[in-house]
This record gives sequence, C-alpha cells and structure tokens, in this order.
Amino acid sequence: MTDRIKKQLEFMLELDKMKNLYRQTYVLHENRKENDAEHSWHLAIMAMLLSEYSNAPIDVLHVMKMVLIHDVVEIDAGDTYCYDEEGYKSKADREEKAAQRIFGILPEDQKEEFYALWREFEDSVTPDARFAAMLDRMQPMMLNYTKEGISWREHGIHKEQVMARNMAYFDASDQLAEVIQHVLEDAGEKGWLKE
Repeated sequence: MTDRIKKQLEFMLELDKMKNLYRQTYVLHENRKENDAEHSWHLAIMAMLLSEYSNAPIDVLHVMKMVLIHDVVEIDAGDTYCYDEEGYKSKADREEKAAQRIFGILPEDQKEEFYALWREFEDSVTPDARFAAMLDRMQPMMLNYTKEGISWREHGIHKEQVMARNMAYFDASDQLAEVIQHVLEDAGEKGWLKE
C-alpha cells in the first residue's frame, strides 16, 4: 500500500465520525435528529436537484464537493447550533483548528484542495459558495417545517431569527428565496415560529 492510499483511507475512516455527530434538525420519518453525514448527503442531492434555480451560473460538481465536506470540521469542533450566539463567538477558531488537523491527514495536494473548498464555503463569496450556503440553510428549514417546526418550538426560535439567517443568501436564488419566505410566513401563521 502506498503512503498516498494510506493517507486517503485514513481520511475516509476519520469521516465516519460524522455519522455520530447529531444536529438539532430531526429526520422526517423517525423521531431522531439527523447526523452530519446525512445532512451533507442531502445537500449534495439538493445541489443536483435545484441547481437550475441559481441566479448565477454555477459548477454543480464543485457545489456538491463543497457541501460534502463543509461540516467535516465538526468532527473536532462540534456542531454549533445556528442560533447559539455564545457558541458562534469561538466557532471560527475551533473550526479552523479542526480543518488544519483533519485535512492534514490527506496527501498534500488533496489537503490543499479540500481546505480550499471548505474555506470557499465558509467565506461565501463565489456564486458556487453562496448557492451552497443557501442550500445549507434551506435543508434544515424544510425538514423543520415539514415536522411542524419541532426544533424551532423546542428552542423557542422567532421567525425573525430564521429570516435573518436566510435573507443574506437570497441573492443566490430568487425562486428558492421565494419558497423560503413562503415557508416561514406559513410557519409563523401556524405558530411553529414565534412572532
């Protein structure tokens, strides 16, 4: 076995830990929360499925790569709930350290590639990254909405909080932004989100 294959397999096995990192979002057909691996897979499917709604031309494969590795850092840094203001204060530092360690397992060329994909997603400047970030926000919102706002109700989340988290990415897709706005209005009317 070459050193390169050994590093690649070590990285692949390290990522198995994502299956045990549980988020605040519930899966639809069971009474349990989704894990990071499920979330990342779901985003990759969404990228394939919804790419036609991007306002700017995007590279779908590039977006899929980004969403598949965007939460790898949570193996070390943990999942910071999106409405946890205190947790967000140290999130960037924790995730940067995690990125250095975890991507450092890979051969140098792949380390650079994977780190660059993760950094691009985090910076959310390119059209690909903005569309990926919009999907990352939309997926848990759609699951939550479909389960009658279960996580929002558990955490006492206000509609304005969810709108503020999503609105910054509305420029990535007018049509998906319209869906998000409709879902949040409906959730508010039904009392699943606090007004």
